[in-house]
Amino acid sequence: MSEVGIDDIAIHFPKLYLDMKDFAKMRDADYGKLNKGLGLSAMAIPDVHEDTATMGANAVTRLIDRNGIEPSQIGRMYLGTESALDGAKPTATYILDMLNQRYSSRFGKNCFRNCDVVDMTFACIGAVDALHNTLDWVARGGESDNRIGIVVFSDNAKYDLESPGEYTQGAGGGALLIRHNPRLISIPDRWGVSTSPVHDFFKPRREVSIKSVISHVVQLARETGASIKEGMVERMVRHLPESTVRRLGIFSHGIETVQVHRDEPVFDGQFSNKCYQEAVEEAFRDFRAKAVADGRWNPEDNTVLTEDWARIIMHLPYAFQAKRMFPAVFAYERSGSPSWDEVESEIGLPPSIGDFDDTPEGQVEHEKALDVYRRAISKTVAYREFHSDRIEKGQRASSLIGNQYTGSIFLALMSTFESDYESNSPLDDKLFGLCGYGSGAKAKVFEGIVNKRWREIVSGWNLFERMAGRMAIDQITYEELHKGIHTGSVLKPRGEFALVEVGEEGVLEGARTYAWID
Repeated sequence: MSEVGIDDIAIHFPKLYLDMKDFAKMRDADYGKLNKGLGLSAMAIPDVHEDTATMGANAVTRLIDRNGIEPSQIGRMYLGTESALDGAKPTATYILDMLNQRYSSRFGKNCFRNCDVVDMTFACIGAVDALHNTLDWVARGGESDNRIGIVVFSDNAKYDLESPGEYTQGAGGGALLIRHNPRLISIPDRWGVSTSPVHDFFKPRREVSIKSVISHVVQLARETGASIKEGMVERMVRHLPESTVRRLGIFSHGIETVQVHRDEPVFDGQFSNKCYQEAVEEAFRDFRAKAVADGRWNPEDNTVLTEDWARIIMHLPYAFQAKRMFPAVFAYERSGSPSWDEVESEIGLPPSIGDFDDTPEGQVEHEKALDVYRRAISKTVAYREFHSDRIEKGQRASSLIGNQYTGSIFLALMSTFESDYESNSPLDDKLFGLCGYGSGAKAKVFEGIVNKRWREIVSGWNLFERMAGRMAIDQITYEELHKGIHTGSVLKPRGEFALVEVGEEGVLEGARTYAWID
């Protein structure tokens, strides 16, 4: 069977960003902790005319134009996102609509009519799932069938203002060209998986009662100086059945509560880090077991599997996440080896469960001690050299864009390739290890083999050069964009897709309309 993998990658990110120095000043935060501790320099902020669909469509357009692909060649286009624009209609259909507009004059009306599209959602790992699925589909067709698929990723990582997750925001979209005999990186069919049902980060449908809505409106009225009589809330609720609110369809059909979806998640940062760490470690164990089973790796050779990986690409909710998360795998793989003896001579033995009380409280204390020990591992000479050689390049772009949710692992892949291109690194035929994670929670570990033509592809990206041309925004603009109250685009769209209208009533209520703006 011929190789399948990623032939090219395109990315689109907003032209606006918030500098982390300004963010730190705005929130009275420690810039040193944000920058030196977490690796944050800037966060990408979508403009008024940008959303999940436009960012994805702009990236696909860049990919199609650069590679001279005709719509009829693309058999499927799967979108990984956790920022969907509809609860039923896939956001990928909006992307398809834009692409039809853009290319119909050259290739005919409905030129993407035979392209299979769907959204795949599993928090930040949705695009990895879409990649996994599309690789299987391309491989199933055989080399002579010449199937071409595109994996799209697009998200707006948005958190509540003044929340503990606000500094990890970011946004962007991208597209992967999947085909036989890829020029960038081929991906063998060997995947380590770990899935567990946890609530570390999620976006529930929240329920709001009619009474609470009315009470909130009344309270706002009081704060503005309006005269509100006692018992007004109860009287409004009592007369709601024959009110205009009912007739307009709001809280209609006797419903006493309404479901509200918000882009901002419910999350527990420390718990999510723990879930991330455990999921990646377990997925790596699963990957290693499969590598042994199919003869990819033999533990009796006394080699360390991750030493085979010239680069390690990970999901980065913030730039230094991989630096903090990978010590667990680093220690697991090397335990008992001569190289690990050197680490232990530097920081001592790991905390033993036997040193703690056999109680829930003792287990918590043991876990805290393990966290401290893992941080100590990250500061050892051996790990710092390992991180510098294999992981560091992937975090450079993340520092300047922030969290892209489903796309952050592929941003790290682009960052690594472009950094190695600039330094003329010898990556031909080298192995990459890739570790995706999505809250809820799932991790996948897989490998990639770099093609000899990788420089030819990477030379056309200009990732860091494009990021240098963005515009910084101030606090007022940032918060108005976040709240959705900014009037008009900060930068008028040019040479890109833009959201131009959202339906307000009737059968097209909420329908989104897009256009290509020359």
